[in-house]
Amino acid sequence: MDSASKKERQFSVIIEKDGKWFSSLCPELEVASQGKTVEEALANLREAVELYLEDDEVRYKLRETPPATPIMTTFSLVV
Repeated sequence: MDSASKKERQFSVIIEKDGKWFSSLCPELEVASQGKTVEEALANLREAVELYLEDDEVRYKLRETPPATPIMTTFSLVV
């Protein structure tokens, strides 16, 4: 892909503590990773997304899809 057709795009990240590790997820792409720290989990996810986007078919689909704006909220239940 030439640099003229590249665009900067933001992705959402969800990071959760999972035992001694932190798991990270990009929900728009359903790509996940992990790390021993929040920073490492984020860096590893970034690398995983970059590798995922190396696939030409994935990049084409991404260019044709408008960026998603996820909504994150909470709700309460009595349990």
